[in-house]
Amino acid sequence: MARFTRRARLGAGIALVTTAALALTACAGATDAPAGADGADAATATSVTDFGTFADLEAAAKAEGQLNVIALPRDWANYGEILDLFAEKYPEITINEASPDISSAEEIQVAETNQGLDTAPDVFDLGLTVALQNTDAFAPYQVQTWDEIPEALKEPTGLFVGDYGGYMSIGYDSSKFDAPEALDDLKSGDYKGAVAINGDPTQAGAAFAAVGLATVQSGGALDDFQAGIDFFSELQKAGNLLKVDVTTATVASGETPVVFDWDYLNAAHAADNENWKVVVLDGTGYAGYYNQAINKDAPHPAAARLWQEFLYSDEVQNLWLKGGARPARMEAMTEAGTIDAELSAALPEVPAETVVPSEEQSANAGTLLGEKWAAAVQ
Repeated sequence: MARFTRRARLGAGIALVTTAALALTACAGATDAPAGADGADAATATSVTDFGTFADLEAAAKAEGQLNVIALPRDWANYGEILDLFAEKYPEITINEASPDISSAEEIQVAETNQGLDTAPDVFDLGLTVALQNTDAFAPYQVQTWDEIPEALKEPTGLFVGDYGGYMSIGYDSSKFDAPEALDDLKSGDYKGAVAINGDPTQAGAAFAAVGLATVQSGGALDDFQAGIDFFSELQKAGNLLKVDVTTATVASGETPVVFDWDYLNAAHAADNENWKVVVLDGTGYAGYYNQAINKDAPHPAAARLWQEFLYSDEVQNLWLKGGARPARMEAMTEAGTIDAELSAALPEVPAETVVPSEEQSANAGTLLGEKWAAAVQ
């Protein structure tokens, strides 16, 4: 099991880094695209150097004039402000926002369905398990701040890279429920028809992590998610598991009054429900990052690479922090004095012991969930 210990307040992004070394093989595709200063094809560019300068990359992206993003809810980790900043910074590039509420697995399905079309996604935002399963769909790219991203957060060639992370938490309507002090509290009759997870754990990273948290909080280990599956099966049998897709609207309306989700996503619901509170359970915490990747068949490959550069800039890394998430470059920015110190200090307290699944553990858990989840909660 990948383990590390931290103080109660997690001040650096590296504290969420998985300790497993990633060793995958690069696989890039090529399409017609604006060339860099030296004639480099944008679809095969692996860094700004292939364009000559950053200004050359910007020029190529502006010439394309479009950026297709997918699965980016505006209330998710401050994506709304991030998207608006890109549009303000590059008014020559139209952002096409598609299917904001679909899962990581569905992002890949959309790319496959739209392969070769102008509507295909240029970039992905993915949970680790789905990223590991689909490396042949990505183009390698290393942003200019590559060296400041912890090694364990990035595939060595840049096929996918961690960008923002957090801790699995429980959000709840405090006008209806007391704060759960332990996982088993949710099995009581007080939570009848009230407990939801954010998606299907065989497809969505947040739901996958909910099972991971239940596993380690139930005495299990990341090598075997069965304890987590059993916990949710017991919730289902007790009539407490609510099979509703969680959104800001379902939280605001009270339809999903208790929610397993990342701490930064749960915290965002307080804007629409003044009684909404968030707790990260004592004991073993479960942490994870979402990952950025470029579609190897991106219809706008220069814009896709410019988007990556934008996301890993100081300005946008601090916008992740503003959204309550821990950015990938947090440790380096803290050392350089470029992190927003006030936002950093405002991060919630977390358990002293935290686990993060390794590549192998994530793959094995995904297989087990595929075999057993549906039957466990039917």
